[in-house]
Amino acid sequence: MTTASLRSQRFKVLLAGVFSQLLCIGVARFAYTPLLPVMQQQSWIGDADGGWLAALNYAGYMLGAVLAASIRSIYIKDTLFRIGLVLAVLTTAGMALTEHFWLWAGLRFLAGLSSSGSMLLASGLILHWLIQHRQRGELGIHFAGVGLGIVVAAIAVELMLALSMNWQAQWWGFSVLGAALLVPAWRWLPRPSPVKPGADGNNSAVAKPPTRTFMRWMLAAYFCAGYGYVISATFIVTIVEREPLLAGAGNWTFALVGLAAAPAVMLWDLVARRIGYLGALIVAMGLQVIGIVLPAVTTSLSAVLLSAVLYGGTFLGCVSLVLTMAGRLYPASPARLMGQMTLAYGSAQIIAPALTGMLAEATGHYGVGLWLAGGFVALGALLLAWLRRVDQTAQRLDAEAKAAVYAS
Repeated sequence: MTTASLRSQRFKVLLAGVFSQLLCIGVARFAYTPLLPVMQQQSWIGDADGGWLAALNYAGYMLGAVLAASIRSIYIKDTLFRIGLVLAVLTTAGMALTEHFWLWAGLRFLAGLSSSGSMLLASGLILHWLIQHRQRGELGIHFAGVGLGIVVAAIAVELMLALSMNWQAQWWGFSVLGAALLVPAWRWLPRPSPVKPGADGNNSAVAKPPTRTFMRWMLAAYFCAGYGYVISATFIVTIVEREPLLAGAGNWTFALVGLAAAPAVMLWDLVARRIGYLGALIVAMGLQVIGIVLPAVTTSLSAVLLSAVLYGGTFLGCVSLVLTMAGRLYPASPARLMGQMTLAYGSAQIIAPALTGMLAEATGHYGVGLWLAGGFVALGALLLAWLRRVDQTAQRLDAEAKAAVYAS
């Protein structure tokens, strides 16, 4: 393969990841956020029901994370990834075919399962291809698809509302969009080829497993981050639309979240090189606290837009920093640690939306849920600050990140 053709193929592989994120995250997962207030206006669904449906979506994501961490065969992972692409389209279309809560629940669960395929399985498959072809193993462009998916979901709902489409027609619109996105996501990511004997080297020999202290406090902190992330991800459009002075700004606020998230992975990687992974995580979570609680403090449009930028610019950065740390701690096989971290993050995402939906239904607003989410993220940042001071693994990771600045 010539240098030019390899460069073209690399570009297509990375774009396949972006399209898979647009489909499985932007459509199958995040279409629900801007459509929730529309469904509440036009169907029977209430705040508590909306929260439970979101919780079941994250339960599906967590099951997918367990599968991604437990399956070793790259060929099985590839097959599951492609099944996930099809599931994303079918579950999106299925939302338009029923108003039965338990059918919706099953569809949201399967949609969550498909989104884990795009986030976790696709990441591994793309890295596998890049490494095999001696390309730089970076996933910034791939994860940018999450932010772009949010933008696509928000703008699509706004356009379909302008065309006076009801909630069912909008789910159909998303399913058509999903089918179009499936084609490049499927075709541009090649099937994995066999690994040559000895190609993996002796990476396992240089792995330095984290201490028990590191794992215990890191998992607790990442649980807190997951709790904070999911509230804005699920309810931000509904929260904005319920404020009389902000009505009509919900979808554009959500689009701003996506625009801020798109470059976040690359920006936080640069921050981590300067102040270390734990330092970058602490800063990101501190900013995220402000982004989460601002809508509970004020209904000013400028404050809400600032909230969207702070939240969008940090949540994906937190995920990428943690997954990068897992890769550095276990360079030969990061899936185990990634799986443990994702389970901690995902379990919070099951609890938080259901609890927040019930609190909103009981109080008539989302203020309590936002303060609770902000408190969890603040607690997580404090846990990381303590961890950074006392644990040798955290100190080593930060030292490695800073050393990269001088090596580059």
